[in-house]
Amino acid sequence: MAVAGFAPQRILVTNDDGVNAPGLKVLERIARSLCAEVWVVAPETEQSGAGHSLTLTQPLRLRKVGRRRFALSGSPTDCVLFAVCELMRDAPPDLVLSGVNQGANIGDDMTYSGTVAAAMEATILDIPAIALSQQTNDAKQAQWPTAAHHAPDIIRRLMAEGWPAGILMNVNFPDRPPDDVAGVAVVAQGRCKAGYKIHKLTDPRLRTYYWIGTAVDRAVRSGNTDYQALERGAISITPLHMNLTHRGTLAKLKKWFS
Repeated sequence: MAVAGFAPQRILVTNDDGVNAPGLKVLERIARSLCAEVWVVAPETEQSGAGHSLTLTQPLRLRKVGRRRFALSGSPTDCVLFAVCELMRDAPPDLVLSGVNQGANIGDDMTYSGTVAAAMEATILDIPAIALSQQTNDAKQAQWPTAAHHAPDIIRRLMAEGWPAGILMNVNFPDRPPDDVAGVAVVAQGRCKAGYKIHKLTDPRLRTYYWIGTAVDRAVRSGNTDYQALERGAISITPLHMNLTHRGTLAKLKKWFS
């Protein structure tokens, strides 16, 4: 649980874009502006779309890439678990920051996101966690200065107020320059029509293979959600709950099976 007014003494930074991702470097700088002791444990390679997955059927390999910086041959969830239960077991982090992801993590995409999943794993381990993502329409022109400029203040404000156990924060920065951001919006998770284009291809040996392509027909449902917040150029903050129980249906089921 993030206690109101707490100041982190030890921050763990991770991501799903890989240890060499530009967003990770941005997040390291953000973390170092908040406290002196920053650890980095990130996937060796990109793990976008990994969701909340654990590597159970093959070994994990750890590579030290600098002082308190490590690359792990696994998922973002593996990275958090490994850091807390192995590398930092004698002095675990009191805050986990995941990102800054290249591309927004909003709506239904949260369920695929390795960035959000890393924050979920920290939350399960009773460590306050924040997932951070930078919306971008062109990977070559990501507005990293926007996240770099606004994230420290947002993180400090969240820490000043605190939040309950079992909750993680999902923060998304709009694809705008820092000075063009239209404030901060605390909003619910949005929904959209899901679907991805599947590409059927043939390899040099004439064997068929498939590649999951870009999202198609993603009609966004109306409302004041993370989708609409980014659309109007605001930073979106959405608290996510680890307990997936739907209370209304739970009550009905109890009546049906009583």
